[in-house]
Amino acid sequence: MERESLFEPFSIVVKTLDECPKDEHEHTFFEFVYILSGTGSHSINKNTFNYSQGDLFLISPASCHSFNIYTTTQFFFLRFNNIYIESKPIGVSNIQRLEQILFNANHLSGCILKYQEDKSLVKSIIDAIVGEFVNNDLYARELIEQLVNTLIIIVARNIAQNLPEILTDSTDEKIIGIIQYIHKNIFYPENISSEKIGNHFNISINYLGRYFKKHTSETLQHYTANYKIKLIESRLKYSQMRLSEISSEFRFNDDSHFNKFFKTQKGISPSEFRKAHKAVL
Repeated sequence: MERESLFEPFSIVVKTLDECPKDEHEHTFFEFVYILSGTGSHSINKNTFNYSQGDLFLISPASCHSFNIYTTTQFFFLRFNNIYIESKPIGVSNIQRLEQILFNANHLSGCILKYQEDKSLVKSIIDAIVGEFVNNDLYARELIEQLVNTLIIIVARNIAQNLPEILTDSTDEKIIGIIQYIHKNIFYPENISSEKIGNHFNISINYLGRYFKKHTSETLQHYTANYKIKLIESRLKYSQMRLSEISSEFRFNDDSHFNKFFKTQKGISPSEFRKAHKAVL
């Protein structure tokens, strides 16, 4: 699979395409993709969503994605990396918090904008960025950077609405690290045992459970299972993956184990859940 890299803090590309020039690929950077016009579908991490004018997607590092263009589409691509985030251009004091928000968009569904009011605001900002980018007048780069900073903040606010309620501005940094570690390793159950997490964060296994519950008000096992279920639900709702493929992706021992886990959490089988949801889409 092709893997793209970015060798500057941020870059902007505007393209009008009739077909996607690339197959499924990964990045080493963050990318905002805004649909200026046109229709099609966007696949990210094996979930597929239709897109239309005004939709905004965030592709995080190591996410797999591709586009299928139905009608001629004008794309706006904003690419930025950790160097840009860590340079503190947006004036936030907690860079780890911002990175946590952006990285946790990996498995969110569809258009990233959840606030209706922000859709008009984002359109105005991106129109302004495109105008400065095309005209390249005096101080265009400086103006674009300020607009980019504002856009990142708006996107972060929308993503934050879908983050676990246990995360707040005052959340202990080590807890944020543990949660990020769980999200990163959710497909590798051998890495998210209490022993592995305790060793990774230098916390006694006997104390880890109490420590996590103290700061989040829920057990480590419950949080991990709940996060995994949300990802599986997304696969069942939006992807064409077979149940056996989903089971394999999450490293269940077999399909029976997968079905038992899902039914314990949701009260119905994965196939029943998919059938019920597809009926209302």
